[in-house]
Amino acid sequence: MNICLLNDSFPPVIDGVANVVMNYARILTEDLSASVLVGTPRYPDADYSGYPYEVVAYPSIDTTHIVSGYRAGNSLSIRELERIAEFGPDIIHTHCPASSTLMARILKHETGAPVVFTYHTKFDIDIERAVGDGLLKKEAIKVMVNNISACDEIWTVSEGAGENLKGLGYEGEYRVMANGVDFAKGRASESEVAKATADYDLPKGVPVFLFVGRLVKYKGIPLILKALAMLKDRGQDFRMLLVGSGPDEAELKEMTEELRLSDRVIFTGAIRDREVLRAVNTRADLFLFPSTYDTNGLVVREAAACGLAGVLVKGACAAEGITHGRNGYLIDETPEAMAELLTEVCKDPAKMREVGERAMDEIYISWEDAVGRAYDRYCEIRELAAAGEYLKNRKEPAEHIHEMVKHFYQNIYETIKTEIEAHAEAWKGQLWQ
Repeated sequence: MNICLLNDSFPPVIDGVANVVMNYARILTEDLSASVLVGTPRYPDADYSGYPYEVVAYPSIDTTHIVSGYRAGNSLSIRELERIAEFGPDIIHTHCPASSTLMARILKHETGAPVVFTYHTKFDIDIERAVGDGLLKKEAIKVMVNNISACDEIWTVSEGAGENLKGLGYEGEYRVMANGVDFAKGRASESEVAKATADYDLPKGVPVFLFVGRLVKYKGIPLILKALAMLKDRGQDFRMLLVGSGPDEAELKEMTEELRLSDRVIFTGAIRDREVLRAVNTRADLFLFPSTYDTNGLVVREAAACGLAGVLVKGACAAEGITHGRNGYLIDETPEAMAELLTEVCKDPAKMREVGERAMDEIYISWEDAVGRAYDRYCEIRELAAAGEYLKNRKEPAEHIHEMVKHFYQNIYETIKTEIEAHAEAWKGQLWQ
């Protein structure tokens, strides 16, 4: 089977969805003998060779000042569209509702291949961060939802993610297809842990808490810091590892200093080496993830793979499958609730380890299992499409494609225009490239 995977992020940009695409591509190629092509926006000076599958990087424009770290791809690039069409995809699987799904719709028009879309992240929050909560946000969301609705089958990574997507205006059906974890099940060795954490002040017998992810406030990091300040006031010693980088890093470091937590909170930066990250997870006693933004919380399952239980917000997507006190902990979304929970669990480290062990047994899912399930569904979709039973599997009329492209790039234009107008005075006299 020829499978085309499309996403707006890929190395050198590493985020949760890029990690998903890389694992899909690796396992489909190495374990399931599929032919895989990955399409993604090109980043300057990036090397796309050396992968066990083909990577087609198409031209992009620099929008990193609008959406931190990300470029907007030109989905109309003829040369790259022709190359992917020549590949002859049986399935097109897009993982981002922006330029990737725009390209998927064009490729469907050219090849007739069915398109699968996976809803990973609450893109409305990222849109609001970029353009504010106004008309432009509403129009951008409308374009994204129209893109998604044009796909043949919609997958979500959790039930909560599906309901969130419906809340944005999507009216169709969806299928829950959970993501997996590329950590081996089990703890890293003592020597690996010692080497990975040698540079950090982690005294024996002192509880170590961990957060892994982009350093953005909407992932609940301010809540963590306020709770830790309360914990410190109660006389409880601890260490907190914040692993990652992001646009709010400077502000969060400043908040750490204001709360007098600099001696206990350690910003490690991004950890790219997966084995080192696995060792850091193994060293921790509890994973703190009070995010209501994430639709699945892949990092929660990575922690579980290492026998590390998570603290999550009740009702959050990342909390699906968690039973309080059994394979994780659930709290209200307040610093007080987090501080109270941490105060209690620190009294019984053995119980924390027991809950972590059950998390390993009950919420861990390997990437091999997750991608194997996806591949089985690919086969079903291909058979249904070939038999003419897949009703949505049809080429879109050319006028639909034209209108969709016009609206998509009009939104990009309006976004950039708004940004320029907002900063015109500050940028006056500067050279543009």
